[in-house]
Amino acid sequence: MNFASRITRLPHPFEPDRGTETRALFPGVDPGIQDVIEGAGGCSPYLKGLCEKEQDWLAPAFDGPEAAIEALFVELRQVPPDQLASALRRGKRRVALLAGLADLGGVWSLEEVTGTLTRFADLATHLAIRACVGHELRRGKIPGKTEADAETGAGMVALAMGKMGAGELNYSSDIDLICLFDESQFERDDYHEARAALIRATRKMAAMLNDQTGEGYVFRTDLRLRPDPSVTPVCMTMEAAERYYESLGRTWERAAYIKARACAGDIVAGEKFLQTLRPFVWRRHLDFAAIQDAHDMRLRIRAHKGLGGPITLPGHNMKLGRGGIREIEFFTQTQQIIAGGRDPDLRVRGTVGGLAVLAQKDWLPTELAEGLTGHYRFHREVEHRLQMVADAQTQTLPNSDEGFDRIAAMMGTDRAALKADLMSRLTEVHESTEGFFAPDADPGAETETGDDADTETSFDSGVTSRWRSYAALRSPRAVEIFNRIRPEILRRLAETARPDEALNAFDGFLSGLPAGVQLFSLFEANPQLIDLLVDIAGTSPALARYLSRNSSVFDAVIGGDFFSDWPGEAGLTAELAQVLAREGDYERKLDAARRWAKEWHFRIGVHHLRGLIDAAQAGAQYADLASANLAALWPEVVAHFAGKHGLPPGRGAVVLGMGSLGAARLTSASDLDLIVIYDAQGIETSEGRRPLAARTYYARLTQALVTAMTAPMAEGRLYEVDMRLRPSGTQGPVATSWQSFESYQKLEAWVWEHLALTRARAVAGAEALGQDVETLRCALLGARPRDEVLQEVAKMRARIAAAKSPDGPLDAKIGPGRMQDIELLAQAGALIDGCAARSTDEGLAAAARAGVISEAEMAALAEGYALQGSLQMASRLLSDRPLDPEALSGGGAGFVLRECAAETLDDLIGRLAEVRERADAAITGALPAVEEKT
Repeated sequence: MNFASRITRLPHPFEPDRGTETRALFPGVDPGIQDVIEGAGGCSPYLKGLCEKEQDWLAPAFDGPEAAIEALFVELRQVPPDQLASALRRGKRRVALLAGLADLGGVWSLEEVTGTLTRFADLATHLAIRACVGHELRRGKIPGKTEADAETGAGMVALAMGKMGAGELNYSSDIDLICLFDESQFERDDYHEARAALIRATRKMAAMLNDQTGEGYVFRTDLRLRPDPSVTPVCMTMEAAERYYESLGRTWERAAYIKARACAGDIVAGEKFLQTLRPFVWRRHLDFAAIQDAHDMRLRIRAHKGLGGPITLPGHNMKLGRGGIREIEFFTQTQQIIAGGRDPDLRVRGTVGGLAVLAQKDWLPTELAEGLTGHYRFHREVEHRLQMVADAQTQTLPNSDEGFDRIAAMMGTDRAALKADLMSRLTEVHESTEGFFAPDADPGAETETGDDADTETSFDSGVTSRWRSYAALRSPRAVEIFNRIRPEILRRLAETARPDEALNAFDGFLSGLPAGVQLFSLFEANPQLIDLLVDIAGTSPALARYLSRNSSVFDAVIGGDFFSDWPGEAGLTAELAQVLAREGDYERKLDAARRWAKEWHFRIGVHHLRGLIDAAQAGAQYADLASANLAALWPEVVAHFAGKHGLPPGRGAVVLGMGSLGAARLTSASDLDLIVIYDAQGIETSEGRRPLAARTYYARLTQALVTAMTAPMAEGRLYEVDMRLRPSGTQGPVATSWQSFESYQKLEAWVWEHLALTRARAVAGAEALGQDVETLRCALLGARPRDEVLQEVAKMRARIAAAKSPDGPLDAKIGPGRMQDIELLAQAGALIDGCAARSTDEGLAAAARAGVISEAEMAALAEGYALQGSLQMASRLLSDRPLDPEALSGGGAGFVLRECAAETLDDLIGRLAEVRERADAAITGALPAVEEKT
């Protein structure tokens, strides 16, 4: 599409005579284009001069401006190295002229203008590197490389930083480059010679772009963003740069690398280097400490540039001043740094794109993101017009009315309207962003109020005084942040039902924290988390202790979906699979699974603690979480194992969840009962670098799964795993072949093993094999004689009673009429009746259908199981041991009573005794008497 048909606005000629002279240069073009040219020439002496120099090229370019730019780029690629410096300067004039006119006439959007300028910068940098590296190659100064390697910089890359990296170059930008080379491409003896040559090439490249000649310059080029520029060469090794960032990198450098992009030279090596820096730029946890770092940087810039104080338009800096471009960029980048480690979708380079995705992912209100986007575009357009006047790298508004009149004319408006718009937008940006970093200084902000002092003295000073000795408060910065949030924490602790108990629980949490800066910054930015912590500390000391060891789980609370609907097992599996796919290294995958699981585990506990879900829902969700971990990790374990030993022989293996996992009812502290069954289909060995016999292969693969689940790593362990329910128990192989399993279950299995099968469920692995196992399971149910089952269950019950005693009245699991006792009868009912359902309630119904118990007894057993299930789920959340009625008090007691629908502990204990007595009587009556051995 041609230029004339896309004009949407017209600049006014501030100096009419200059405008008329410029218009006269293009007598044959469309009148609308002439109007744009007249306005541009009448406002900008620089653009008028470019029109005079490039009128022969510009006139035909109006027929298709994008095509003209592309043709220019093709032409520049063909220029010989000895003519390149001159050709690039001519190319810069043409790009600047056409982009300026397209900007003033509204033909191109801001993104098209900045994108075109950036693409030219990329090309110019690439061609300069190619020419300068090529010169060194022709001299034989880069060992191991040929002249053909000039196209890829002979292992050297230029990283575009800042606006160039983001595709946002302004009209008169300098370009920030970091030049690196891949030292691994050179032999050890050749390294120093290659290094010296690439340093020379970098200096010559920068001079080619930067030096002012009679034809002007291409781009002012800054190489100082590299690590420690005062002592490092202009082109350094990637390995040295990586070591610097890992050990000494600062927050501003992390922010800079958000926009970093390999733009010239060896692009592949550059992008690979950027991937290695990903953990440095994007922290695994929400990084609210970055807010203070960014704020400190803003204050240093203001102080250095003398830009403090209220907004006044004359002389105001549109980039660095209050409400300016940098405010929006800092705001956007800091938000990205905070959450980008957890959410890769936030890792976009551009400011406008960053604001859009932050709103899309609910990190910013849509209205705020759209408002800042509009202000950012306006600010950038004002910046361009300031620079178009004389091709000066300035962002400073004029000091005179005449200067404002000129800029207003370039924007097609008048001085009064422009000033009003500027003041409104600058003020709104400042007000929208300043509160995020820190409010303007309040002289009385650090003065403790009387209410705060009263709250402090109401607590045991022996507890609060020892906080300074804790590991979390070792650093001055941690102390500074904690002192700001301490009054709020104490106030909220004082508002709990039992403040002293809550204080002691919080003390336990604080004492277990290994460090404090990140977490305290998180609390400061998200005060609602303090409420949650106080709630947990006042209710569940065990969960508070867990938090002190795993404080990163707080990230999940503000991640946007902490209180959304439960995604179910399939949704969890899909999400974890995506998390694992983002990690390249196997150990990183295992740690990522642990981080992910801890957050979801914490969510279930918080939802249960706050009454958002009941015990039954919590049990099902814990089971969904465990199943999802197994389902998503199993393919990763297989792939890692197959890398050494080849793909699984035959049909593969299936992982069966047994016990509570199979029944889809786990507690917060459950381990996992598993069986692994494989079908090699007669294949004797695997095919891989280190082939294994099929039996050995699957045994070791199973051990690899157990290790993946149980190994203590940087992020802890996932679950404890118990495999004693496999055929032959601990004496048999850890993985059982399908043929052996089928034969054993049909011909040799004990009654207790068939009882265990009533709750077996395939949770991971080969789907077809899992279906075969399920078919076998259903066929076995109902095949045992009723009397045999009941007799064996009676014996098992007697052995359990002899071996284990209840641990107090609040022990929900062990003892007559308690959960294990009821579950055993339910399994017997399912086995006798042939019921494929796995839940205890379904098993009790099956027992009633089979005539083992009456309908009334079924109801009594179901009531007893539900009450004690609620008690068990609550007690596991509060403690890893059965609860002691004498020690249970405060929020913990309230939680238990709420879950069990009881008024007092005495009331609860009385109800438990009643339901247990009825359950014990029903079970005893259903089972045959067991003769005592003499």
